[in-house]
Amino acid sequence: MEEIKVNIKISPNAGKNEIIKTDDGIKVKITAQPVDGKANKALIEFLSKEFKIPKTSIQIVKGLTGKEKTLLFKTSDREKIEFLKSFFHKA
Repeated sequence: MEEIKVNIKISPNAGKNEIIKTDDGIKVKITAQPVDGKANKALIEFLSKEFKIPKTSIQIVKGLTGKEKTLLFKTSDREKIEFLKSFFHKA
């Protein structure tokens, strides 16, 4: 099982779901409101669809209630991990 940890900033209540690469790193805009974990759930659903990874392979390991989050992606698909590494670390 391969894994990668990535740090992102989340921006809830956005007009649309999208991933933005900034000078500071990766920012993910989510339409859901930050109420009752809805934004976290929407974040995992969005990233799951975006990267074609099962939702169960994405975990928020830090920042459940904050805008800065650390995500853990786990998969046995080495190519997927390599893609995620290049995507998140070339920001």
